[in-house]
Amino acid sequence: MRYRKLGKTGLHVSVMGLGCAGFGGVYGDISEQQAIRAIHTAFDLGINFLDTAPLYGFTRSETVVGKALRGIPRDRYYLSSKVGRYSFQDSDFSYRRVKQGLEESLARLGCGYLDLAILHDIEFCPLDQVVEEGLRALIDARQEGKVRFVGASGLPLKIFPAILAVAELDVVISYAHYTLQNTSLLSLLPLFEQHNLGVINASPLGLGLLTPAGPPPWHLASEEIKAVCRKAAEWCASKGVDLAQLGMQFAYAQPGIHSTLSGAIQPEEVERNARAVDQPPDPDLVAAVQEILRPVKDRTWPSGRPEYN
Repeated sequence: MRYRKLGKTGLHVSVMGLGCAGFGGVYGDISEQQAIRAIHTAFDLGINFLDTAPLYGFTRSETVVGKALRGIPRDRYYLSSKVGRYSFQDSDFSYRRVKQGLEESLARLGCGYLDLAILHDIEFCPLDQVVEEGLRALIDARQEGKVRFVGASGLPLKIFPAILAVAELDVVISYAHYTLQNTSLLSLLPLFEQHNLGVINASPLGLGLLTPAGPPPWHLASEEIKAVCRKAAEWCASKGVDLAQLGMQFAYAQPGIHSTLSGAIQPEEVERNARAVDQPPDPDLVAAVQEILRPVKDRTWPSGRPEYN
């Protein structure tokens, strides 16, 4: 495993982080035992960074992660979880709810403190509440020793310049914006570097778009995006290439991104994705796949308030 410094935090995180949304059943049924084996496999491979949230499986992911962490020395891993979004209809960044949500997450995780506390999907609430209440709650929690570093996440890229103009963060988590199909996150890397932020890339396969199996039924991409991504997967299959593996290699190779979250849920998937860290992507294959994807290059889908879309 390779490691990169996570901006001003000084933490040296594994280039592959373990995204734990899948342990909440987001991509299909999974047993607790299977999830725990996957997490322990990640540790065995040198992965030291895990990311979860109460939204994933409506607390199921955090609960499973907490069980997997029992008996693991606290200094062996860095843990990220989130506040502010608790169901698809419940986004609340009020001071009281963020403090309450953080306490509930810490209880489920049993970890004592979070290395990263992330304001989750901030595009769903007015920015003044996110900053004046939600972020203030996390800063107070940091003074209490319950949080080490704070950050924000979301889908529309416009959220990041908006919050950085009025608040100081340590990290950002962007998802589905540095993939073979969508590389628009690159446009913000100079801004993030200016603020010395830790940069975390989630959903490097576009929430399943760039996989042989295709996206789950709930995916919000347009039918055109899905069709073009399916065409790329079929072309890769005809050449004996695993589109998902190529996508992981592509994401890991970007030095301006400090960690890329892999949502592997099987121990074998964890191992396969970890191997991709030291497998540079074939530039000819990348070029060929991106040519197929060109009709939908950098296309995304709306999320949250209209001013961000």
